[in-house]
Formats: sequence, structure tokens, C-alpha cells
Amino acid sequence: MKSLPSISIHFLIFLFFFLHPIPTLGSTVYDTSPTDYIRTSCSATLYPDLCYTSLSGYANPVQQDPARLARIAIGVSLSKARRMASYVSNLTRETAYGADPQASAALHDCFSNMDDAVDEIHGSLRQMRRLVAPGSESFRFQMGNVQTWMSAALTDEETCTDGFEDVTEGPLKTEVYERAVEVKKLTSNALALVNSYAEKGE
Repeated sequence: MKSLPSISIHFLIFLFFFLHPIPTLGSTVYDTSPTDYIRTSCSATLYPDLCYTSLSGYANPVQQDPARLARIAIGVSLSKARRMASYVSNLTRETAYGADPQASAALHDCFSNMDDAVDEIHGSLRQMRRLVAPGSESFRFQMGNVQTWMSAALTDEETCTDGFEDVTEGPLKTEVYERAVEVKKLTSNALALVNSYAEKGE
């Protein structure tokens, strides 16, 4: 059996590599999935596990868009803060008579703070929906507003939890405190993602 001329062998090798390119760093083999993007982004927050579990369900609309991720994180925080404000409001009515005066005062203050936080987070979300293109002075101004309002909301939520420090231990204190702490963590995470986006857009 005759062997193929060397030029033919070289040509076949060329065709093989031409038709079957070797994957490079830019190929889909190394692409980051939307859920991986969220996990990586959440690593910049104080509570990365909570960040990932609360936002991973939004991977499809987020894709790899930091603006969408920050906006959705604010929305999740707003939803939780609203539920918390409603919960505390109901408790203040239920415990209006015969409750421990310290607990009653802490509940009223917590409702007031959570109500303020809801307004501030809602203002942040409204501003995020009106953002101009990154890199402009207007963008920096808008993001500054978002950061200021989210920081104010976080302060209000911390004031709520601080108000229960002197309240007698019991189921009521534990329940309200734990719920408020979760709201605070979600707001903290949202603020971290906002800060990250603001830095990228400068």
C-alpha cells in the first residue's frame, strides 16, 4: 500500500484543526452563567449567602447586567421592608393594651423607622429606573442619591433593632428583632451592589 504524499498529510492536518478549532479563553467553555455572575457579585456584600439566595431566582432578567442586579436587589429589599412595616404595624395595634411599656414603645419606634426606610428604598428604586448613561455627571448625581437614600434606610433599620436592646427577653422581642435583622441585611447587600455599580459607571 502506497503512503500518501507528505503534502497531503499536512493538508489533512490543516483541515482537521481548521474544522475543529481548539477552545480559547473567549469560547463558551469559559463563559460565566447568570447565576455564577450573581454569586461573584454577591461576594462583595457583607452577607453573600443571603445575597445569592435572595437574588439567584432573578438570574434570567439580570444576565450579567450590574444595573439590573442592583435594581432588583433594591426591589427585594423594598418588598421585605414593606412586609416588616406592615407586620410591626399590626403588632402595635395588638399590643396597645396591657403590653410591656418598653416593648410597646420599641414597636412604635420600629414601625416609624421601617416606614421611613420603605420611603427611602422606594425613592432609590425610582431613581434607579431613571438612570442616564454611565460616565456622565448626571449619572454620578443620580447614583449619589441612590446611595444616600439606601444608607438612610439602613440607618433607620438599625435604629429599629437598637430600640429592642433594653426590652425584656421573650418571643415578641426575638421575632421582631430577627425579622428586622433580615431586612437590614438585605438592605446592606443592596447598598453594596449599588456601590459596586456606581464605581464601575464612573
